[in-house]
Parts: sequence; C-alpha cells; structure tokens
Amino acid sequence: MTASDARVERPTAVCVMSPDIAGMILPQELREELAAYVRVLPTPAGTEVHASLPDALADAEVLFSSWGCPQLTAEVLARAPRLRAVMHAAGTVKPLVSEAVWERGITVSSAADANAGPVVSYAAALITLAARRTITMAAGYAADWPSVGRRTGGDGLTVGIIGASRIGRGVITELARSDADYRVLLNDPLVTDKEARLLGVRCVELDELCRRSAVISVHAPLLPETRGLLDAAKLALLPDGAALINTARGPIVDTEALTRECASGRLEAYLDVTDPEPLPSGHPLAMLPNVLLTPHIAGAQGTEVQRLGRYAVAEVARWVAGEPLLGEVTRQLLARLA
Repeated sequence: MTASDARVERPTAVCVMSPDIAGMILPQELREELAAYVRVLPTPAGTEVHASLPDALADAEVLFSSWGCPQLTAEVLARAPRLRAVMHAAGTVKPLVSEAVWERGITVSSAADANAGPVVSYAAALITLAARRTITMAAGYAADWPSVGRRTGGDGLTVGIIGASRIGRGVITELARSDADYRVLLNDPLVTDKEARLLGVRCVELDELCRRSAVISVHAPLLPETRGLLDAAKLALLPDGAALINTARGPIVDTEALTRECASGRLEAYLDVTDPEPLPSGHPLAMLPNVLLTPHIAGAQGTEVQRLGRYAVAEVARWVAGEPLLGEVTRQLLARLA
C-alpha cells in the first residue's frame, strides 16, 4: 500500500462548532494533528452551520463537535449514513445527542474531563473568597470598615459539597491540599461511607449538610431529582452568614427562595449559573450587594479552551487505533451526568 492509499483509507471527519471559537479550540497545530488520524472534510461556516449540517455529514464517519453544533436528531442522522463516532470538544453532550444517536450505536466522547480542571480551580477560589465573606466586606469597604472581631477566615471551616461528580471530587481534593484544615461534608446518595472515608469527607443527609456548613458548593448534575434541590426549606437551614456557591446548574437552586434569603442579608451567594440563565434585566438577585453573579465562566475560557480540542483530538487518535476512549459517554452514563 502506498502512502497515498493509506491516506484515502483514513476515516473521514467533519468539524462543526461555533465559528468564533473554532480557531481557539482547533488552532492550526491541532488541526494538523487531527489530520494525521482522519481526513477532515470541508466544514460549513457561520450561519450556514445549522442549515448545512446534514450535507456536511453525508460522507463523515467522525463528527468533531463543540459549542454551536446542532442537535443530532433522527432527521439529521438519516442523512449521515456513515457516521460512527462523535468527539465533543466541550463538556456536556446532553444538548447534542438524541435517542437516535444511541439507537444507531454511534460512539460518543466528551471532553468534560478537560473542562473540569478550570471549574475545580474556580470553585476552590470561590470557597476561599466565601470563607472571608468577601463580597459583603467589599460592599461595605468605604462606609463600614470591619473590626477584627467581625472578620472571618477559613481555618476549621465546615464546607458542604453537594455532588461527588468529577468536579466535586476535584474540589474535595483541592480542599484537602489546603492548610486551612477544612471540615468537609458531602451529600451524594451514590457515595458509600467507605468511598467517603477514602475521599477524606463525611457523608451526611442534605438537611444536616445545610445546617452545619458555613459554605456550600454545588456540584450535582441537573436531574429530575436534583431540580429545585435547594428549595426554600433547605436554604432556611443554612446558618446566618453562610455562603452558597453554584458552578453546576442553575435550576438546582430555587432562584426566588435564594433571592429572599440574600435580600434579608442572611446569606451570601456566588453564582456562575442561574435559573433562568441569564437572569432577566433588573432581576432583584442581580441588584444585591451580597451576591456575586458571573456569566457561566467557571469552565474553560479563552486560552483554556484549547485543552478541549487537545483532549478530543487524542480521543480521535484512540478511536482510530481501536483503543478505549477516556471520555466515552453511554446512554446509561448520560442519565447521571451534567
């Protein structure tokens, strides 16, 4: 076989993602690396992506996707007869896949592992800020310089982690590395006491976690049973001066109940996600001085998004070589993921 013949027999792939991030996720050097494993077909650009996706997939065996890729519905897949794998250079694949993907037996991989690192770092940083009641202190900087007795710190602080996801476990690891001697409580119905001991945490019921934690950080997936998990009754259990951090999914927290608690001055909130997202203009939660809102920036941003492309290209290489995928998502697994 000649080199030319080998090139023809490589699987065919098409890259579909938002044009504004395509160059960040797949810079030239990564495109060249990807081309070593697959033949990359022309990609629709700009506003043509949604309209042209079925035609772009007609000859593709691999879809290299990210933010901005339309959902793979049965209608789309009907015009993609050769498609065998989806390598998603982003986190969740829930907006991308449909039942038709599983019915076709298409392999799906996510770069969620690569996206987890920035979220872990961000959440751990917010816990450090929350331990000092940073936004409350900042709001009163000019008019109310706090006495030593009113200041707080992290040493011996009880931190509640909701959800032992990959990010939740990463945050637990970061807290264990700290010299603050955090006391970490965990609520996750799937974690056994033995697993909790290995993590260095104590598993408790959600009510106990809420009552005892000075800072709570949410890392659970959005599932029917976690929607509204932190409702008015649960938020009322948090001690005065406690802080809630949410870098997971907005609907896990009852927005209106949290607004009332923060408006009373009882709680702080550090929210990277909300319900709805974004909040409507003028929403009272966005007006409060003890609430920090950020526009869903905990995950890979700017130069960090290249991590996602690098991870997905490595998955393509493993798939071509017939090796197990590190980020494979199955229908059964997806039901428990974010």
